[in-house]
Parts: sequence; structure tokens; C-alpha cells
Amino acid sequence: MTPEENLNRLGLTLPPAPAPVGSYVPAVRTGTLVFVSGQLPMQDGRLLATGKVGAEVSLEEAQQCARQAALNALAVCADAAGGLDAVTRIVRLTGHVASAAGFTDQAQVMNAASDLVAEVFGNAGRHSRAALGAAELPLGSPLEVEMIAEVAG
Repeated sequence: MTPEENLNRLGLTLPPAPAPVGSYVPAVRTGTLVFVSGQLPMQDGRLLATGKVGAEVSLEEAQQCARQAALNALAVCADAAGGLDAVTRIVRLTGHVASAAGFTDQAQVMNAASDLVAEVFGNAGRHSRAALGAAELPLGSPLEVEMIAEVAG
């Protein structure tokens, strides 16, 4: 199945690619790689949650946010690549999780994003990853997800 077909099977659609909230571009394509800028868990122009994971935001809420941020990253990547089906491999995800003191489950939060990408791309969605704790993130977001993808030449 194609990534688009897998999205449909999952009952998901790519949102419109979010506009940047600062002085940067959403993605840069160089050769066969697309570097997607950090994506927040925006849906319909609003954050799904605000605050730190482990305090104002539960693990489950953070996982929902991670899925949404990953969808947003895929939307940006699809725009840069000329469509989702032009993406041949997800190379890396990096997640920054705004963490309350003592919260150490950043990997559990990011598993939701990783699992979504693997569901959409199958084996080509298996990627390297970093899951990092952060003191604060833009707009009070509980997390931010970056992506590097390989695309058809």
C-alpha cells in the first residue's frame, strides 16, 4: 500500500501544512533529503495542549500531541517533496518534550510519533530518533517534532 492509502486506512488525512511561526522556512530540500523544521501539535490553527508533560499535560495527551505534530511534519514534507508518495524513507525524527521536573518518559511520548510514521510508511518509516527533554518550547507547546526524509530524486 502507498503512504496515502495507509493514511486512509488509518482514518487520517494530512492537514494543510502549517505556516511557520517565526523567521524560518517549513522545510528545506537538498538533493534527495527534506529537512522539516520543528512542528508543533497544531490542529486548525490551535495547539492541542499547552504546558509541561508530567504536570499540566498527561502522558496520553502528550502522545496525542506527538501524533499530531508528526502528521504536521508529514504534511510539510509532502509539500516539499511533491506529494507524500514521493517520500521514500523517513530517516530521522527528533522530539523535544517540554518536561516537568522528574519527567523521564520522553521516549514514551515520542513512540506515538514513531509508531504513526511506521504505520504510514511501513518498513520505510522505521527511522533513527532522539527524544529530548526541554525546559520550555514555543507558544507553551508540550512538544515539537523535527523530521528528515528521503525523497525520490
